[in-house]
Amino acid sequence: MPATPVSLRLDDDLRSRLAAEAARLDRPAAQVATRAIRSWLDAQDALRRQIEDAVAEADHGVFVSSEAVGAWMDSWGTEHEAPLPEADIHPGTDAR
Repeated sequence: MPATPVSLRLDDDLRSRLAAEAARLDRPAAQVATRAIRSWLDAQDALRRQIEDAVAEADHGVFVSSEAVGAWMDSWGTEHEAPLPEADIHPGTDAR
């Protein structure tokens, strides 16, 4: 894939850290910066997908109540640790 030059302004500390990491990896600083940017963008994409999935799930109106989550968390580290709670709030019902 062809590369397009990009100019970045880095403070002295960040530029020094980038240069030091590039030296440790025996790679050009531009390559290290490109990998870091790609990694950050991939993480942002994954986070965005998780948020979109959570919003879509929430739009269906099925949730785990805070009481169920609290009871589950209270069981952590005990001899009788509870399994992951299941949804107990459903659309159109008040009962849990």
